[in-house]
Amino acid sequence: MPSWLSSRQVPSSAMNRSDVTTPAAALVVDRPLRRDAAQNRERLLTAASQVFAERGLDAGVEEVARAAGVGMGTLYRRFPSKQALIDELVGLMLQDFLDIARTASARTDGTGLENLLVHTGQLQAAHPGCLRRLWAQSDAGREAIEHFRGHIPILLRSAQEHGRIRPDVTTSDILMMLWSISAIIDTTTAAAPNAWRRHVELVIAGLRPVTPDHLAAELTERPLTMAQALKVTAPSR
Repeated sequence: MPSWLSSRQVPSSAMNRSDVTTPAAALVVDRPLRRDAAQNRERLLTAASQVFAERGLDAGVEEVARAAGVGMGTLYRRFPSKQALIDELVGLMLQDFLDIARTASARTDGTGLENLLVHTGQLQAAHPGCLRRLWAQSDAGREAIEHFRGHIPILLRSAQEHGRIRPDVTTSDILMMLWSISAIIDTTTAAAPNAWRRHVELVIAGLRPVTPDHLAAELTERPLTMAQALKVTAPSR
């Protein structure tokens, strides 16, 4: 099982069509899943991550159930639709994004932003199946991604105060960089799975402040506004 899916206990509410029809059923939904049900759920999430990574989001849920070793009834009890399964994977990934941001924000030497760029790249490269939905406007992981974005200006300010990042870089610049890493991973995974690492190295090098020992490179193009950056990185589905 991928590490980002392990040891997660996510409520099973709204997963079973019959579970949401009566108040009595709602009480059942709030209970922890039985051990076998929880194991089936984890197997389905692991299988979905693998199947979507190999075949893309056009792969059918039948393939997911077969890879997980469970029947279609079991799949639909946990995830009533393919979209619900995709949303769960995206939500888990965005929660991991937030965990990375929190760890990066705990750094006090100004390296948190660089840490964020590298580790979010590693996470996406390890689980490329849902990248095209990662930044999409969706209820999946909405709170996590909003909190994640809230860490970016803090990390950027710390990096600039420590002289690691040039002072004219903006939060919207970083959002576009994160989006570009996702896009590069999505388009190069099959042919060059480590291409994103080169891109991140170049990005970080370009973020460095200009010093007398380095060729000055003034930025002449205005940065995107936050509204523009959010529109680009979170297109409607």
